[in-house]
Amino acid sequence: MTGRLMLLDTASLYFRAYFGVPDSVKAPDGTPVNAVRGLLDFIDRLVKDHRPDHLVACMDADWRPHWRVELIPSYKAHRVAEERPAGPDEEEVPDTLSPQVPVIEAVLDALGIARVGVPGYEADDVIGTYTARATGPVDIVTGDRDLYQLVDDARGVRVLYPVKGVGTLNLVDEAALREKYGVDGSGYADLALLRGDPSDGLPGVPGIGEKTAAKLLAEFGDLAGIRAAVDDPKAKLTPSQRKRLTEAGPYLEVAPKVVRVAGDVPLPDTGTALPRGPRDPGALDALAARWGLGGSLQRLLTTLTV
Repeated sequence: MTGRLMLLDTASLYFRAYFGVPDSVKAPDGTPVNAVRGLLDFIDRLVKDHRPDHLVACMDADWRPHWRVELIPSYKAHRVAEERPAGPDEEEVPDTLSPQVPVIEAVLDALGIARVGVPGYEADDVIGTYTARATGPVDIVTGDRDLYQLVDDARGVRVLYPVKGVGTLNLVDEAALREKYGVDGSGYADLALLRGDPSDGLPGVPGIGEKTAAKLLAEFGDLAGIRAAVDDPKAKLTPSQRKRLTEAGPYLEVAPKVVRVAGDVPLPDTGTALPRGPRDPGALDALAARWGLGGSLQRLLTTLTV
């Protein structure tokens, strides 16, 4: 794989499309297709503005992997609609979004845009593995700050973070991370697990907020340095910090594996080159007619052929 690689955190983007595009955008039969059309508009704008050589729509084959839940049972627990012992738990998703996801998948496949999910892993892990293997620059498009941990100026890895729709993107590099959080990409995972994240059910260390976490990382380098300082009576920790970090020891033992994205997912042998035309024109025409994809699909097709 040579050239610029763009990795889409697909669920993050279609959730944003769903909430950003009115549900009055419907198929001929009245079914809402706001997430479908919004995602196509997202991809059109991204390809037009950033011209990747490779594009992968990364999927959540398992949005709440069992191996993460075993380590931290509260991980994404508040978002479970139904627990399934034999497979991935069902995530709580708006009623009119769920039926659009298979349509999104079918359209991406007909277009020829690589769509990759791996059983037992989240899209974040797929993104982490593609990033680890990349030999050229990487643009990660996500509304999830967890992926800031992959930012690496030396390797040309940056995050494009949508602010309003996809027309306004924050370009997140190491300078942006240092300015906002006081850490670089490699330090962001440690900051996140110390601070915690209610949206992912990560408790963090009670009493250690974002600013304190950043100060501790600046002082001691990384999580291992902070934990070593807890056992060093001469280390510059306040009594309350030492107490809180000591009590959080069991959490800090397992949190890194939960928070850090995997870099060794067994990826399928899939072509990732940006398509210059649809892989299956007949299927795409049928999908366009059935779901009323109109201008959103046509604009993307025009952009791909340029």
